[in-house]
Amino acid sequence: MHPKHWYSFHWITFLLLPFSWLFRLLVAIRYWLYQFHLKKKTYFNVPVIVVGNMTVGGTGKTPFVIWLANQLQKKGYRPGIVSRGVGGKQYAQPYWVDAYSDPKEVGDEAVLLAKRAHCPMIVCIDRVAAVKTLLQKTNCNIVISDDGLQHYRLGREMEIVIVDGAREFGNGQLLPAGPLREPLGRLQKVDWIVINGNSDLRHPVLQSNTLVKMNLSGDILWSMVEPHKKISLDQLHQKTVHVVAGIGHPQRFFSALRDRHIEVIEHIFPDHYLYQRQDIYFEDDLPVIMTEKDAVKCVEFADKRHWYLPVEAQMDLTVEEMICKRLKK
Repeated sequence: MHPKHWYSFHWITFLLLPFSWLFRLLVAIRYWLYQFHLKKKTYFNVPVIVVGNMTVGGTGKTPFVIWLANQLQKKGYRPGIVSRGVGGKQYAQPYWVDAYSDPKEVGDEAVLLAKRAHCPMIVCIDRVAAVKTLLQKTNCNIVISDDGLQHYRLGREMEIVIVDGAREFGNGQLLPAGPLREPLGRLQKVDWIVINGNSDLRHPVLQSNTLVKMNLSGDILWSMVEPHKKISLDQLHQKTVHVVAGIGHPQRFFSALRDRHIEVIEHIFPDHYLYQRQDIYFEDDLPVIMTEKDAVKCVEFADKRHWYLPVEAQMDLTVEEMICKRLKK
């Protein structure tokens, strides 16, 4: 879980402000080193699309990357994905990922992306090396970088930032006083800002013409031990369930279930948490529900009580058209 002071002005916030100012200075120096070509960016002969965050924590980036990869495939592109592999080992050399990879090795998001995006995927802390390997070993003609907005060495044709509509930018401060990885002025340089969920657009930077809306939807629970068994969320109306979440913003998941009139018993774990068997077993026979990202780490010790909820990114069709139009240019 993330510090509460990131989403309010707490006395700890003021204590940490000098460290945030130092962090801001270091970020600015690094950014301008690349802008003035004192550090070299590496470009490739295929387009690179970076999908990233301005803040630490979950924003809905993974469902968007899955949506983007699927839409590009429908348009005839052959996408590949590169990622740092957060939650797994930190690979200095490119490491291939597929739907059967071990989340402890490559990270939960990487396994989920490989499973749902149906395209080649590599994790590596050096995304430039990952892209090189991807292009050498596959016939990909476009690359999606999952995260990497701050990985300036990776040249890119397009930047898309995902923002959590409920939390937006917290208290607006940079790490460690707030959740920001970069100053908000950086958003003026990206191609699109995608707002996940409802937002009152409190910050002026979110009122630009590069803003598009995204909603996550999921109505069907899938069994974790019986591959073809599924039930509707409506079948749990007014029933009590355990809900396990080790994601960046678990309250979004809990609220979505409560909106369906399901009684939720919350079980919150840190983002990218590696579950043990005892974490998902309770002293009753109530159903246990989790996100698909959590499920990839729990399937080996689940039973018939355990279900996961896949979600899909719902976007305005004009977003797909805008991205493809930019790629054609």
